[in-house]
Amino acid sequence: VVKRSPLPTVVGNRARLRQLFQNVISNAVKYRRADGATLSIGCARVDGSWEVSFEDNGIGINPTHFSRIFQLFQRLHTREEFPGTGIGLASAKRIVEANGGKIWVESQLGSGSTFRFTLPPNDATSRLSVSDE
Repeated sequence: VVKRSPLPTVVGNRARLRQLFQNVISNAVKYRRADGATLSIGCARVDGSWEVSFEDNGIGINPTHFSRIFQLFQRLHTREEFPGTGIGLASAKRIVEANGGKIWVESQLGSGSTFRFTLPPNDATSRLSVSDE
């Protein structure tokens, strides 16, 4: 189940921003609990930037591993437990930082995760969509 609030207009490369969303969403689906996945995508203006959030009900992350998950090829699970390369969140971090933002996670093991990232606004009246710049 995916719920989404309206999203802002930001200046950035459409393909890279799409990849950012795909990487974060695919992690929510991959690391879901056995009883199904729910994901809420939200956005709010915080300190002059857009803060986008992806809140899931997945397996969660031990806070001691927060910094590792954004490093290239760093995995918390074996490939037998969960397939993947360890590139997705590292790539997400690079995209966010290239667009002048920051990315972080809030989570507890067994209690789901909320990934948040900031992006600078297009202008004071920013609204839904992404430009092709």
